[in-house]
Amino acid sequence: MRLIIKPNKGFGKIEAEINEELWGELKRLSERYGVPVERVIEIALTGEFREPKGNLEELERKARELEERTWELEKEYAPLRFKAYGLSEDNKILAIELSGLLAENSQLKRFLRMKPERNVELRKLISYYLQG
Repeated sequence: MRLIIKPNKGFGKIEAEINEELWGELKRLSERYGVPVERVIEIALTGEFREPKGNLEELERKARELEERTWELEKEYAPLRFKAYGLSEDNKILAIELSGLLAENSQLKRFLRMKPERNVELRKLISYYLQG
């Protein structure tokens, strides 16, 4: 595989041949750390990589443990989120019904030639539940 490095500004470029084994290693590193292959090459050429401050295996083990704990918590709280979603949908339905009842009440008051009441706080509350 041919590697071509071009500068951001100006002319000139560097061409190098990379064997398949090295290219495979670059792709493996890219996939492992979730960065593009170009970034892996850039880090290797500029020497930006750092040595880990602790034992790498120990840090990876801790990361796996934390990930497992995260999934346990996710499983624990998923039913609660589902119930909260259901309650939110119920609130929307109740807000729609309440809005309809308020409109009907307003019409009846007009029919009876009574002064309709404007409850701004209640309208804001209905609007809040319809948006959420």
